[in-house]
Amino acid sequence: MCEHCGQQEMDAEQLEAARHEKLKRIRHSASHIMAEAVRAIFPDAKFAIGPAIADGFYYDFDLPRPLTDADLETISAKMKEIIKANVPFEHSGMTKAEAREFFKDQPYKLELIDGIQDEEVSIYKQSTFTDLCAGPHVRRTGECKHFKLTSVAGAYWRGDATKPMLQRIYGTVWPTKAELDAYLEIQEEAKKRDHRKLGKELDLFFMHPYAPGCIFWQPKGYTVYSELHKLWSEVQREQGYVEIYNPIMYDSELYKVSGHLDHYADAMFKLEVDGKTMCLKPMNCPDTMLFYKQHKHSYRELPYRVAERQVLHRNELSGALSGLTRVRQFMQDDAHLFVAPDQIEEEIGRLIKLIGSFYELFDLSYKFYLSTRPDDYMGEISLWDQAEAALANALTKNGIKYKLNPKDGAFYGPKIDILIQDSLGRQIQCATIQLDFQLPERFELEYVTPENTVARPVVIHRAIFGSYERFIGIMLEHLAGALPTWLSPVQAAFLPITDAFAPYCHEIAKEWEKAGIRTFVDDRSEKIGYKIRQATLQKIPYMLVVGQKEVESGALNLRSYKDGERGSMNPDELKAEILEHIKNRVLDVNIKKLNLDAFINPDDIDAEEQDY
Repeated sequence: MCEHCGQQEMDAEQLEAARHEKLKRIRHSASHIMAEAVRAIFPDAKFAIGPAIADGFYYDFDLPRPLTDADLETISAKMKEIIKANVPFEHSGMTKAEAREFFKDQPYKLELIDGIQDEEVSIYKQSTFTDLCAGPHVRRTGECKHFKLTSVAGAYWRGDATKPMLQRIYGTVWPTKAELDAYLEIQEEAKKRDHRKLGKELDLFFMHPYAPGCIFWQPKGYTVYSELHKLWSEVQREQGYVEIYNPIMYDSELYKVSGHLDHYADAMFKLEVDGKTMCLKPMNCPDTMLFYKQHKHSYRELPYRVAERQVLHRNELSGALSGLTRVRQFMQDDAHLFVAPDQIEEEIGRLIKLIGSFYELFDLSYKFYLSTRPDDYMGEISLWDQAEAALANALTKNGIKYKLNPKDGAFYGPKIDILIQDSLGRQIQCATIQLDFQLPERFELEYVTPENTVARPVVIHRAIFGSYERFIGIMLEHLAGALPTWLSPVQAAFLPITDAFAPYCHEIAKEWEKAGIRTFVDDRSEKIGYKIRQATLQKIPYMLVVGQKEVESGALNLRSYKDGERGSMNPDELKAEILEHIKNRVLDVNIKKLNLDAFINPDDIDAEEQDY
């Protein structure tokens, strides 16, 4: 109870919920203010939708010409006028007939009206602008003054590529100037850390128009890729997994059995072979069921943990492709665990601990979400209820606080989604634990019980990277490209001051390579300042300058990317340090984290289309 006003004080969860509700209202209201400004500049504009999203808002418009940066400035100036006027948002209703008449020149609104089941529709008005809208909004336009328009992009109406392209204006708005400034600082830092930019600068990977949505891994990048897989192979062996390797192309009948052909066909690459429709594998689940079925299984084998590192293909829309984070060809750190029903909670508990130990390697914090039955679910509701209860119980028994994510489960089962928070405060989904009663039914999987009867196993789907590509992109941005020594493509760079000292460098480098350290000797005829600068730009953990003094004393002059100048060191002692960092996978980098004290994290703001 507050001693000043006598009202009940809100707990942390209620306060967070109130903040997020306030953000939604401000952002949705800002989208309407932007729409009013656009109409003032383009009187013939056609309006689509304008929802609040995870870090701001947008509105889709059908306009007579492409927008420019100068247009954004003009729209922004007009928005400031509307905000300064501080007019109220007024809510009212119309019958569908009245709404059709009112919006007769707005084809997108007419389509939305046709999709509304009620006979009365919700309307919001501010000043002279009226929109079809379910709300809610703030009280007056003056509450939206801390905003910035950020970009323009193309967007198909309702994601339908057969429809004309609309123009989507993005913006962000916050309750205070401090929050707006903090967000904009994050965006500027994010530009510097863009993994596509870092991938080019560090010579890790490239993309080419001949293979859209696919990644060409350079030798350095493939070293990072391979080290991550080496980590997982070690972990999986320790945890009792078996690794398999299946084909990447299957008769579409496989996906008819699994249900993916009914629920996932648009995302699959198909080709005709010998009169049959073949599919490039989009996920490992169905063929892992085939693997399980090849032999009889006893309850003594369960949990039976099966991992597969395999190339997958998904037919993502070209407009959705984005560096490493959204691709058409990728590799998942995928596993399927075949368990008896009474093993579910214990096995999920093991996975939760595994996730924690893994993310600690990279100093990533994380949150849990329970995603429940979607509208296009497959199977019996009773099995879904059982699966959702099992996941909830597993989370609770492991002391995990979680939030519900309604209707966001996979079509075959509910799941636990884990969102990591990177050094810029961004919430990103990587790991997932999915519980599946459906595929064992559809593939008629069995195991022999202690009573010598036959029972159906339950399958737990598990991924922790999500995909190697996506995780490497996230990690590059989280660490600003400075990889820890164990993961760095070049772990130690030898920098001879002149050519005369190169043989000494090569001799030590050869010895270190045999010990398991990845080295590089920069024996180019360049000045030492240039060599140091280049090694620093490549973010090499250990930079070893060698001149006459070092050769005579049998030493190395160390500069580290993390600590700067460290001075003269004995090569054997330094080798031992590097090998210790590699063996223990030490996070020996300085992670620059922004001060987010004044920043309300928007991780729970849904991209709901609030304008119907």
